[in-house]
Amino acid sequence: MTQFTDLGLSAPILKALAAEGYATPTPIQAQAIPIVLKGRDLIGLAQTGTGKTAAFALPILDRLAANRKHAGARSCRVLVLAPTRELASQIGESFRSYGRFLGLSTAVVFGGASMYKQKQALERGVDILVATPGRLLDHISQRTCRLDAVEILVLDEADHMLDMGFIHDLRRIAGLVPKHRQTLFFSATMPAPIAELAAQFLDNPERVAVAAPSATAERVDQAVIHIEQSRKQDLLHALLADKSIARALIFTRTKHGADRVVKRLQDEDFSADAIHGNKSQGQRERALDAFKKGKVRVLVATEIAARGIDVDDVSHVINYDLPNVPEQYVHRIGRTARAGAGGHAISFCAPDERAFLRDIEKLTKQAVPVQTHAMSLRTPRADERVPRALKTGGGGGRPQQNRKPYASKSNGNAASHGASHARDEGDRRDRKGREVWSNGPPSRTPRPAQRRAPR
Repeated sequence: MTQFTDLGLSAPILKALAAEGYATPTPIQAQAIPIVLKGRDLIGLAQTGTGKTAAFALPILDRLAANRKHAGARSCRVLVLAPTRELASQIGESFRSYGRFLGLSTAVVFGGASMYKQKQALERGVDILVATPGRLLDHISQRTCRLDAVEILVLDEADHMLDMGFIHDLRRIAGLVPKHRQTLFFSATMPAPIAELAAQFLDNPERVAVAAPSATAERVDQAVIHIEQSRKQDLLHALLADKSIARALIFTRTKHGADRVVKRLQDEDFSADAIHGNKSQGQRERALDAFKKGKVRVLVATEIAARGIDVDDVSHVINYDLPNVPEQYVHRIGRTARAGAGGHAISFCAPDERAFLRDIEKLTKQAVPVQTHAMSLRTPRADERVPRALKTGGGGGRPQQNRKPYASKSNGNAASHGASHARDEGDRRDRKGREVWSNGPPSRTPRPAQRRAPR
């Protein structure tokens, strides 16, 4: 079996890995690290929770340590782009942990945090900058950050970037970094639009895929319960009465829906908190920290958490609302069964969500086993007509129609940028359907809903 000592990593990095208790790389790490060490461009595909961050962080740290130089004021040598605040923070922590004996500098910038402190961190220049695209472009527009010294560009969770409408921001950022660079794409899924984006960004890349892009985690015991929308909360309370659900991550479709679920849980003396785009950064960090430390048994989240929560002992993921983008199901249930453990994923499916369940099963190429409960509905027959998914109005509980990732047209001017640059959230609308960005005021014109492209 391959060990980290076999991959050619430097002694300080191996020392840091030993301090973390890591000796054996995951498949994505064992295949990707040698390629990145050679300076090759790379597309890395693996299920969530399989160690993609270390797959690029370890060889990047090794390369920087072997060729030490200063990036220059307000610049960086490595730029890592992440779609959400939580994921950016997690990546930054990983770089600091693995590079603790190297003396390299790392900065993390994202919306919702102090711009002034981030400017101070960037002033002298850093070796590694981890950023969400919106806040990074804020710094670039204010001339507190430049990208002309970037040697390595990393896009983590590239498919989620596209889902969140970052396409124009990514292209703008790519135009600001040197053409001669190493570029790394890491993602759990690789839909056709991301493959097209990769072709524009990468130069003759190596490809590493350790699992089918649509595969769900093997150790996750999946189930679906057919239930009326109005009875979902009662069903949730009944399930949580089972003490074997030690730590549960619950996904809702909307921010207001998450708050409603938490309030009713708290009214019944369940220990619960919420994390979503309407929460301040401090509130989100405190809620996540309490969940990690076991002070809160239940964390209710919107889609922002599907890629940014890294807690090893989540026993259950509960989809209170089924996602209307089937790939999100894969990421959600990947929050359990981490670090070699097993886990459970239970989905609540209302009659008007059956189209979403059908899309999930089509993507994963497997039927989700039906679990019956005293409150559950009759299991639909295979030939039974699937109700058409209904649109939702702001905080309502009904699902949206399938939509393809939003891509706005941009002419490159400041006005165009202002409407799209601050995207580091997965749920960005208030109850009236207006956009709510973390870095600026809501826009007055809501985005048009679009149908999801055929598969």
